Amino acid sequence: MRQEQHTLQAKTAGRGLHEVTAEIDRWVASTGIARGLLTVFIRHTSASLTIQENADPSVRRDLVTFFDRVMPEHESWVTHRSEGPDDMPAHVKCALTDTALSIPVSGGRMALGTWQGLYVFEHRARPHRRQLVLHLVGD
Repeated sequence: MRQEQHTLQAKTAGRGLHEVTAEIDRWVASTGIARGLLTVFIRHTSASLTIQENADPSVRRDLVTFFDRVMPEHESWVTHRSEGPDDMPAHVKCALTDTALSIPVSGGRMALGTWQGLYVFEHRARPHRRQLVLHLVGD
């Protein structure tokens, strides 16, 4: 059994789902590990991770709309606004999604389904650089 670890910098363009599948798959292939388990962890509390359909962009738009309706900005009960009106809504959206994902690796690649992609779900309005810690265990 081997272990490999890498930190990936993911640039987001602001609120939305930003695909990182290709970058992560390239790193997995570079490790030489043919089968195992990949953990992807995002080191933030206002962005999250998700696996979603990567064929039709309307899926991603609808997800952003859904989460904006679940937790809109400018709610009167919100007290945490240290970094602006999207600050607390971003934390709530992150709490409702995932900060870590486990993905099987087979044949030196992530064993994702045909239409699945791995995304950073940016919950803040402005662009950010997000750190993803990749940890692969296998042989």
